[in-house]
Amino acid sequence: MIELCNITLAFGSRQLIVDGSAHFRCGDMVALLGRNGTGKSTLLRAIASLGKLQGGSVLVGGDELSTIAPYDLARRIAFVNTERVDVEALSAYDLVAIGRSPYTDWAGRLTSHDREVVERSLRLAGVESLAERSVDTLSDGEYQRVMIARALAQETPAILLDEPTSFLDLPNRYALCQLLLDLAHNQNKCILFSTHELDIALSLADSIALVDTPHLHHLPTEEMVKSGNIERLFNSDNIRFDAPTASIKMR
Repeated sequence: MIELCNITLAFGSRQLIVDGSAHFRCGDMVALLGRNGTGKSTLLRAIASLGKLQGGSVLVGGDELSTIAPYDLARRIAFVNTERVDVEALSAYDLVAIGRSPYTDWAGRLTSHDREVVERSLRLAGVESLAERSVDTLSDGEYQRVMIARALAQETPAILLDEPTSFLDLPNRYALCQLLLDLAHNQNKCILFSTHELDIALSLADSIALVDTPHLHHLPTEEMVKSGNIERLFNSDNIRFDAPTASIKMR
């Protein structure tokens, strides 16, 4: 679904990734890992055409990213970040309905089909009961699920999420990532999310994309653990990696 071909990515004068390649498929949940400042958010934004590469190319559905018209790209990739949109009197339903904008007319009018998609998206994300709630009254966990519902309403094969577990407590972090895994496996979505949660990534993700400046590694989770790349990058005397179960344990 999304293919990175020999990309070079930089932030200012600092090169983050040089000649990196990876292929993210529909039906898989991919965790994007890396130390702070290595460009995880920058990479996600470049894939979503919200930032620029310094070299190489991104293919989305077989088409080069720079050749895809914005309205077409909005039907292929949905992007979820951590910034809240707390607008007074904006309901969760209305926020999710914004996801239909690539399909509506110039006035943003919803058809009966659009409303069916919005309702289905709310249901899939487990937030049907929040539909009439004002967005500014939602907890962080509720808000993240509503934003995922908005991404689902876009009906894109790929969803990119930048630190979706930020500001959530541990149970909600696992619940949210389990939702993403279910969407990948049961809705055949290509899910790519950045995270600092090593335990969640290693226990749930199908594969790991690791930014190890200037390299980008992408392997199935268990193979990534066995490679030693994660242990070397996040080296700590207090962490032991168990390759057979693709998990980490505190010593």
